[in-house]
Amino acid sequence: MKPTLLVLAAGMGSRYGSLKQMDGIGPNKEAIIDYSIYDAIRAGFGKVVFVIRHSFGSEFREVFNPERFGGKIAVEYVFQELDNLPEGYSVPEGREKPWGTNHALMMGASVVREPFAVINADDFYGQDAIAQMGKYLAALPEGSEGEYAMVGYEVSKTLSENGTVSRGVCTIDAAGYLESIVERTKIERQNGQIVYIEADGTHPLAENTPVSMNLFGFTPDYFRHSEAFFKTFLDQAIASGNLKAEYFIPLLVNKLVSEHTAKLKVLHTTSPWFGVTYKEDRPGTVQKVLDLIAAGVYPRSLWGE
Repeated sequence: MKPTLLVLAAGMGSRYGSLKQMDGIGPNKEAIIDYSIYDAIRAGFGKVVFVIRHSFGSEFREVFNPERFGGKIAVEYVFQELDNLPEGYSVPEGREKPWGTNHALMMGASVVREPFAVINADDFYGQDAIAQMGKYLAALPEGSEGEYAMVGYEVSKTLSENGTVSRGVCTIDAAGYLESIVERTKIERQNGQIVYIEADGTHPLAENTPVSMNLFGFTPDYFRHSEAFFKTFLDQAIASGNLKAEYFIPLLVNKLVSEHTAKLKVLHTTSPWFGVTYKEDRPGTVQKVLDLIAAGVYPRSLWGE
């Protein structure tokens, strides 16, 4: 069974200043999503599922439609909204944004029945990274549960020159499996040293610290675990009055790994990561894509237009 690619594209890119998922950075206005899907097709993925919002759904579907990809991959759409909550729960007064990356992932449960990879729409993961994930998922025995994976990147290769970034900081055991992952929402380089910033101050990170860029691979049982723990997350967020609490993928992954409910293999990649966290990141991203085209990694026109 071919794996599925689940693309988290519901974020409106408030820091970037536009609907960055649709911003053309390639020579023919290809978006970062296009390169990820191109890589997924040649890695053997059979379907792409976009997680989007109703507020821009029509515009998004007009651009990223099945015809765009020449029938080379099946396409489906699901929607993440603030009020996508379990029965008996309601949106707390004052809450404005949906509930984070794992909440977005949960929207795929109705259309995903096979092993699947998860990516952010605005991150450029690279051919090797997606190929490695595709190979891992395709090799899983049918009916596998709790056999997860993640592509790890060195934190020094994932920073922006234009502001802080959010990364899942990982600890890995000697066999290459994840021991723990902690979401750090403010990482940057200060005076030559990489640090993460918390309420109690700054904390150093080694240059080669492995981090998650939300390129995960899961078996379908992950949806069941996600739904169950979402209620616990909501209870804690509501009880604490935290109107900005987010249900991050690393939050649940860390729980399942620490309880030995699942194990997660960390895959290493030769691919460069880059993205457009901020509007100022765009020129560098455009040039890096041109460099990859010049190196023969991608054709100048992805879809033959």
